[in-house]
Amino acid sequence: MKTFKELPEILTAQDIATYLGISRRRVYELFQLHPEHGGIVNFDIGFSKRVQKEDFYQWMQDQKKKKISNFA
Repeated sequence: MKTFKELPEILTAQDIATYLGISRRRVYELFQLHPEHGGIVNFDIGFSKRVQKEDFYQWMQDQKKKKISNFA
């Protein structure tokens, strides 16, 4: 398991799945969702999906904010 700082600048679905401890299939489901609905911003390289590390970090922060606002 890598720390966040050890992750590469461009992430694969497998990188994200391993880091979060979820399936790669679930990551691809998150890629298909619009970011306003909890999806992870990503881009295509051929048939592959990739995520910038800073976008992944922002997505995690947004998920925490949504969780906190649900308790308020």
